[in-house]
Amino acid sequence: MPGNSVNAPGAESAQTPERSEPGQASAARVAAVVVLAAGAGTRMKSRTPKILHELGGKSMVAHALAAARGLAPERLAAVVRHERDRVAEHIASVDPDAVIVDQDEVPGTGRAVEAAIEALDAAVAAEGGSLAGTVVVTYGDVPLLTTELLAELVREHEAGGNAVTVLTAVLDDATGYGRILRGGDGTVTGIREHKDATEDERAIREVNSGIYAFDAAVLRDALKQVTTENAQGEKYLTDVLAIAREAGGRVAALATTDRWQVEGANDRIQLQALAAEHNRRTVEAWMRAGVTVVDPATTWIDATVRLAEDVTVKPNTQLHGGTVIERDAVIGPDTTLTDVLVGEGATVKRTDGTKAEIGAGATVGPFTYLRPGTRLGPEGKIGAFYETKNAVIGRGAKLSHLGYVGDAEVGEGTNIGCGNITANYDGVNKHRTVIGAHVRTASNTVFVAPVTVGDGAYTGAGAIVRKDVPAGALALSVAPQRNAEGWTEANRAGSPSAAAAAQARTAAAQAREAAETSQSAASPTKEEGK
Repeated sequence: MPGNSVNAPGAESAQTPERSEPGQASAARVAAVVVLAAGAGTRMKSRTPKILHELGGKSMVAHALAAARGLAPERLAAVVRHERDRVAEHIASVDPDAVIVDQDEVPGTGRAVEAAIEALDAAVAAEGGSLAGTVVVTYGDVPLLTTELLAELVREHEAGGNAVTVLTAVLDDATGYGRILRGGDGTVTGIREHKDATEDERAIREVNSGIYAFDAAVLRDALKQVTTENAQGEKYLTDVLAIAREAGGRVAALATTDRWQVEGANDRIQLQALAAEHNRRTVEAWMRAGVTVVDPATTWIDATVRLAEDVTVKPNTQLHGGTVIERDAVIGPDTTLTDVLVGEGATVKRTDGTKAEIGAGATVGPFTYLRPGTRLGPEGKIGAFYETKNAVIGRGAKLSHLGYVGDAEVGEGTNIGCGNITANYDGVNKHRTVIGAHVRTASNTVFVAPVTVGDGAYTGAGAIVRKDVPAGALALSVAPQRNAEGWTEANRAGSPSAAAAAQARTAAAQAREAAETSQSAASPTKEEGK
């Protein structure tokens, strides 16, 4: 529960396969959402601003902005301060329509929201209107918070005609949190900090999340009355509740038992706990959507990944970025894919792939490295201990084992032998190899780019292909073998190799001598022959 007196961990939602589109979660009109993103996050002990730390493939603030944007607000503002330019640039890349608001020297969440209201008022006035209606305030470090829960908060707020509605959480252990005090009619009468609470008040399990729905007019007027006359010298947003109540407004609360949605991350331990919960929810959502996940405990799926029904994900698999897996594909075990497209019925095991495409019915792995630009055609194969980069591999082509194909095209139905490589780099520039359809290459062929091999051509074992091969030709690199007798003993004297060679030479000489003796004994003499 971030950015308030509770100062607990943070949350947006695990993005699920059925994530609602903007405007679908609530029919209520939301004038604005304010996302507070100005904190330094010193407990992260990082050069990266806290809200830019990632889980589920997106920054915490990106999750928060997605949940906020799902309400379809007329305006969305993000308040920034720490690492201002870096944070503002990131927010703009995630949500280009968000209004960036700078918090000034006056500290506190109350001042941050006040700065946002001033900026939004000015923007609306410039269009000839005025900011009126419901204003939601949330935080940039609540990555598991969902649009659906925010929409429920807005509905509760507007149905009750409330001046303020606070989102609360019910915890088994509320130690350290600000308690929600309610009157007999259920309205909120106050928020009591743990250190100031009585024993009876400490027994209350409902705590403040710091996430609110306000009436815009009430919020605007109340913020003008909030002062910095407190021990911290800050303008507290929580002071708005008392001011609104004193003015006759109704202050209510919406309680959730899903604490993860209102938890924020102040350090890396809390961030990892949120990441694990986000992943658990994401994996569970995909299983409910028809995906088989053999071992959820060792499977990680980013919020941005998309899976079809009947996909199978095996243990120790990580799916990141814009990865898309089509129906009946089998992924894993021990596989990491980032921004990889996998076609229907393909199999990918023990593979590391980035920015690659794998066609329908293709097979990849085990122990395969797909670098960016790899495009494997339908029914194709990239096998064990293979590396590919910037390579287009045709339908049914096979690169079965122990090789490298980079900056190349391999035609349909071609079979690349064991140990083949494309020598694409001359020390300065990269060059391209083009291998035609239905080519057969023997073991340990080296293609020295730039070079083209025509359709239906063959290569012999150990061929070094330095010039183009016509269609249907056999490329050979033939040279007579020369053995330099005694080389090891002459050039590596005293080595184990020299000793083994000498021993073998002596044994061979002894064997020859024994054979000659035996043959001589078996041959008849001239006298015996008469």
